[in-house]
Amino acid sequence: MRQAIVVLALALWPGLAHAGLTEQQIGRVGFDPPQGARVPLSLQFSAVGGHTVTLRDAIDGRPTLLLPADFTCRQICGPALTIASSALQQTGLVAGRDYSLVVVGIDPRDTVDDARRFTQGQIGGAGTSVLSGPKETVAALLGAIGYHTEIDDKHDAIAHPAAFVTLAPDGRVVRALSSLALQPVDIRLALLEAGDGRIGGLSGRVALLCYGFDAVHGIYTRRITVILQIVGASTVAIMAAFIGLMLVRSRGRGASA
Repeated sequence: MRQAIVVLALALWPGLAHAGLTEQQIGRVGFDPPQGARVPLSLQFSAVGGHTVTLRDAIDGRPTLLLPADFTCRQICGPALTIASSALQQTGLVAGRDYSLVVVGIDPRDTVDDARRFTQGQIGGAGTSVLSGPKETVAALLGAIGYHTEIDDKHDAIAHPAAFVTLAPDGRVVRALSSLALQPVDIRLALLEAGDGRIGGLSGRVALLCYGFDAVHGIYTRRITVILQIVGASTVAIMAAFIGLMLVRSRGRGASA
């Protein structure tokens, strides 16, 4: 997972070969959530409305998509937000009811105005939080989820992965996915999994049975054997019901005769 996301991020970083980063610094950029990772829910951030919120407030007891972003980055973060916004609209899930969306600035130098410009027209409304915070707070959050960045002072930029995580309502990291290779089915399944079956209804639980998570590529793939088992069981059940109906009708005819 970490290697795939590093390659994606660095391949899209313009002129990185000539950037003000050493090879060692570039090697440290990546996304590698530790086993059992959990975000500190008490961390306090500033929302675009000017008020202070904790991560607990932003998550608000729902499965959550946490998207780290550089509010002044147009090469990776701008397209990633557009892709995420479009994919979320196609999931059939509703922000503020089924899930929360939390976008957190990874560059403490960015202002609330930067955050507002970055997200304007893309996301907003119930269940959505756009947050920024001081260096220590941002570092604590990124460290907790294994999101590693490097500051490029020469170009006044940050080299970072193109990735996000889904969180359970208690702040536990459930999945880490690539935000630029994102498909609606991936984000839906990731949120359903983070919700532990409490959202999406029966169809959502069946979908989770039929898909497995490919951690190398950060996507969900069909588990054909499970699908065949479900189809086979359904076929057997239908045939059994049909045979039972025929037996009942046959007995009914015999009794009437």
